[in-house]
Amino acid sequence: MSDSTREIENLVYIYADLIDAGDLDGVAALFAHGRICGSQDGAPETVFEGTARVRQMYEMAIRLHDDGTPKTRHFTTNVHIHVDEEAGTARAGAYYCVTQSAPGLPLQVIVTGRYRDTFLRIDGAWWFDTRIMFIDQVGDTSQHLKF
Repeated sequence: MSDSTREIENLVYIYADLIDAGDLDGVAALFAHGRICGSQDGAPETVFEGTARVRQMYEMAIRLHDDGTPKTRHFTTNVHIHVDEEAGTARAGAYYCVTQSAPGLPLQVIVTGRYRDTFLRIDGAWWFDTRIMFIDQVGDTSQHLKF
């Protein structure tokens, strides 16, 4: 596995660690040079670009509990990465599964889906360029999402 592939894979996993810790600023910082799209080819209001907008998206969507976390665990699997070293770009895909145990909610899977990501190398470091989140299955998200 190349260094670039490992660095990109780590970004995918760091995202999960930060979101589960309730570190919305940390998650947003991963997208300093990128964006999150709520759907493929979605309307402009479903695109959140840059640190401030990504932070705003998570603030609007994620319910943090008394301990400052969403009480979730994001499991990311089947990560496949394709790097173009010469161009300084990469694309990746992965599956995700989110579990949650919160007051009044027993441990359960609340959502599964897929990420489709692109990455850019800037000054020797890899950054998220675009993350598109596809939702495939939804359970009880009442203790996770604000809407």
